[in-house]
This record gives sequence, structure tokens and C-alpha cells, in this order.
Amino acid sequence: MSLINTEIKPFKATAFQNGEFVEITDADLKGKWSVVFFYPADFTFVCPTELEDLAEHYEEFRKLGVEIYSVSTDTHFSHKAWHDTSEAIGKIQFPMVGDPTATLARNFDVLREGQGLADRGTFVIDPQGVIQLVEVTSEGVGRDAGELLRKVKAAQYVAAHPGEVCPAKWKEGEKTLKPSLDLVGKI
Repeated sequence: MSLINTEIKPFKATAFQNGEFVEITDADLKGKWSVVFFYPADFTFVCPTELEDLAEHYEEFRKLGVEIYSVSTDTHFSHKAWHDTSEAIGKIQFPMVGDPTATLARNFDVLREGQGLADRGTFVIDPQGVIQLVEVTSEGVGRDAGELLRKVKAAQYVAAHPGEVCPAKWKEGEKTLKPSLDLVGKI
């Protein structure tokens, strides 16, 4: 079953953010746009490249009113140790959520049962707590924060402009489409 257009499930977790341990709940994801960004594990290979890329784009997301939450099944203690020892991870200012019970990974259907790891899952959540975008890739395929930023802008545009849709490769300021009987067969 697809998670698109479903409301996020209740959760409570501890995150490492800006030198502190903070509690994060489903309520924190409501009232603003959010990206929940699952990755397999701390101290690995592709994961730090993705998280560094997100860190380098973090201010752009914040200007759009979007909070980033990176999540793995590691503990918040592990996140702190990784943040303190990796130059790439040391750039992160967004919450690094610990999910050692795999509650979040199960809620978002990205848990690799029997392994205790999450797949590379990306979820864009609107201010009502409804999932608007889902992307899951295999372990060896890293994601691109610039492309995620484009997709967030498209989701925000569509939410703010009912009746319009964003075509492939749409970028902010470009022409959108208004689906209608008149367009059928003309694209």
C-alpha cells in the first residue's frame, strides 16, 4: 500500500541537534513542510555523502519553511559520536533522529526486517502531516539534495495552486499545466 496522501503515524524519538539531545514527535512535523530522510547506518559510505549534501542545502530548505530530519536505526548517541568525528557530518545542523526501536522505519515502511536497518527513503510531508512524496532507492544509490529541493518546491507549488500540476523537469517560475479535457492528447 502506498504511503502517498496518508497521515504520518504517531512517534516519539530522541535526536542529536546542535550539540544537544532533543525530543522529536509527530507533532513537530505538523504545521510546516518536512523532509524525513532515512539512511541505513552511521559511519558508512554513501550515507555521509548524502547527509553532507543535505547540510550544504539546509539553508535553502529552511528559506522554504522546510525542516529536515535525518533518521537511521542508530541511537542519538551514535549520531553525536559521528557528528563529532566526521568533517562531513559535522556540517549538519538539522535533527539527526535515532530510531533504535525501528518505530519510525516501520511507520514509513522502510525497515529491512531481520537486518535492523532502514532503506534509503525520502518523504516530503506537508503542514497537515500528510505524505506528499515518497522515494526509496537501493543501498548503493545516493540521493541528490538539489533534486529533492526541486521536488519540494513543486509539491509546495501544487499545494498552493489547486488545479495546476508541475511537468517533468519543472523548476520554480516555469510554466505549469492545468489538466483539462482540452489538454488530452495535445501534450
